[in-house]
Amino acid sequence: MSIDFILPDIGEGIVECELVEWLVKEGEVIVEDQPIADVMTDKALVQIPSMYSGVVEKLFYKQGDIAKVHSPLFSMTPEGDISANDTVEAEPESKPKSEVKPEVKTPAESVKAEPVVCNTKDNAKALASPAVRRVARELDINIHQVEGSGKKGRVYKDDVVAYSQNGASVVSTLVAGGGAIGGTSVEPIRGIKKIMATAMQNSVSTIPHFTYCEEIDLTELIALRGELKEVYAKQDIKLTMMPFFMKAMSLAIKEYPLVNTKVNDDCTELTYFNDHNIGMAVDSKVGLLVPNIKQVQTKSILDLANDIMRLTNDARSGRVASEDLKGGTITISNIGAIGGTVATPIINKPEVAIVALGKLQKLPRFNEQGDVVARSIMQVSWSGDHRVIDGGTIARFCNLWKSFLEKPSHMLVHMS
Repeated sequence: MSIDFILPDIGEGIVECELVEWLVKEGEVIVEDQPIADVMTDKALVQIPSMYSGVVEKLFYKQGDIAKVHSPLFSMTPEGDISANDTVEAEPESKPKSEVKPEVKTPAESVKAEPVVCNTKDNAKALASPAVRRVARELDINIHQVEGSGKKGRVYKDDVVAYSQNGASVVSTLVAGGGAIGGTSVEPIRGIKKIMATAMQNSVSTIPHFTYCEEIDLTELIALRGELKEVYAKQDIKLTMMPFFMKAMSLAIKEYPLVNTKVNDDCTELTYFNDHNIGMAVDSKVGLLVPNIKQVQTKSILDLANDIMRLTNDARSGRVASEDLKGGTITISNIGAIGGTVATPIINKPEVAIVALGKLQKLPRFNEQGDVVARSIMQVSWSGDHRVIDGGTIARFCNLWKSFLEKPSHMLVHMS
């Protein structure tokens, strides 16, 4: 009996997703838990596994199509009878696939001036990785028309980019009178970029932001972390500064719970969250992701270090579980890891506060004796929702957070 696999609800508010790549073909024999397809939601890249062994009968979407949640994704004939129903709902795979090492490519010696159209039919499978296919979609290029320079015609990112610069995807216009060639390319806003654009537009248009900046002397905390880092590295625990930032923030929230709230749309109700679900903005390969660590108030520094490692790896691969993206109550953006000292972060609605961490700098400061000494200084920039948080509240909250970070021993005695 042939059954239809129904695309499940794979995230809060998600009603559709893009079919990135089929990992099977019609007529193929598959086994239970075998990956069937990669789909891109508005939040992350998700893998759909098979719930049964059997034979794939029909794929209902083409690569690049938009699939609707609760509609059939593919049909198959399972081994034996599984139920009396003729549909079954697939479950998304939240764990990332094992990464495949990329092949080493020798750069092409020259780029052809004219676009090359391969003999491959549009419905045939081009030899390219999901990342390369994603680049092709973003540049609105049919990857089957790109001549691959790799082994067996494998298409690389450089091939796609070269085609976009010299092929039909770039609209070139002859400038009147001058004879010069100018061009533009149009890129659709999809996936993570789309949801980020929508979220930022809504946040800016509905939340009155104000920003508060401060500097924090992290000299003592850096020394403490240096003592502990090598010890826990032997246990495969990567101890960064972020667990300390999160734990100190959670301790400060206990004294100033107003920063861990949300306000309703008409600003008539304020909801206080008991849990401190602290988000961290990660610059992933599919765009900005903000996974959050649940119940930071109950966790140790080492617990947080493990959670941060897991979420960072998941985010950078673009495969964050939907549960890790939901329920955040306050956010940290570590923009200083890339560069810059002061920022104006945009609040992650419906949260009411966010902090941007600047880059760590070795700067001269006066000690208590009036001597100039080198200290490790970080600038931090808070943005608050001025409907519910005033400048005094964010300043006092930041001062308490700062005190825990500048004197780690103070953080220790406040831990429950």
